[in-house]
Amino acid sequence: MPLLEVNSLSIHFGSVRAVQDVSFSVDEGIVYSVIGPNGAGKTTLFNLITGLYTPTSGSIRLNGQEIQGRNPCDLAWRGMARTFQNLQIWMNMSAIENVMVGAHQHLDTSLFKALLRVRSLSRGEAELRRQAADLMGFVGLDAYVGARADSMPYGALKRLEIARALAMKPRLLFLDEPAAGLNPKETQEVDALVRRIANTGVTVVLVEHDMKMVMNLSDRILVLDYGKRLAEGTGAEVRRNPDVIAAYLGGHA
Repeated sequence: MPLLEVNSLSIHFGSVRAVQDVSFSVDEGIVYSVIGPNGAGKTTLFNLITGLYTPTSGSIRLNGQEIQGRNPCDLAWRGMARTFQNLQIWMNMSAIENVMVGAHQHLDTSLFKALLRVRSLSRGEAELRRQAADLMGFVGLDAYVGARADSMPYGALKRLEIARALAMKPRLLFLDEPAAGLNPKETQEVDALVRRIANTGVTVVLVEHDMKMVMNLSDRILVLDYGKRLAEGTGAEVRRNPDVIAAYLGGHA
């Protein structure tokens, strides 16, 4: 059974059909990429699956259970996490605190314990900080464990957001353009990081415009165009698909 199943998914904003009757499935343990020209509906599709939008029609199943219309907090408890196309970092906090926020659901912070400052709560916070530091090391940010977020370069902040998502201990991780705005060296670092994440058993769904990264990493690729499914397959199959070539390069190509 696939980990994620999307069936006939659509959303309309007035007369605009941003996603139209899209179906696909994602097996556990793979890297699945969603590509397409600007405005193809990729981020909208992410927002539908991760609970930010409610679909007009269609269904979404996570591990066999329908999840369309559920809020992001509920989906986080079910093992889903994501990053965003535009950075969502708390700049007034330290780097490690940003990562710790991602793990809040795994810490027992009941009001009664907080009022009494129960020792187990303090131990839990210390363990959470240690785990956050380990995650920062995993994404290559050892040097920033003691830094404030507003002192970090843009490329490091992109990886910090990934570390925060990993702190949620997801089974399914959505990465929305993790290499956007990065230089070639930083892009290679993110490429290697996505591969490390997949090697831990986390299923990754990736939106990315860097085709070299997509082709290097992806087990399967879905191509969207004007909100519709245009093609799906392996990198080799998608690369030679005439409809994909036409969508990216124009029909004359």
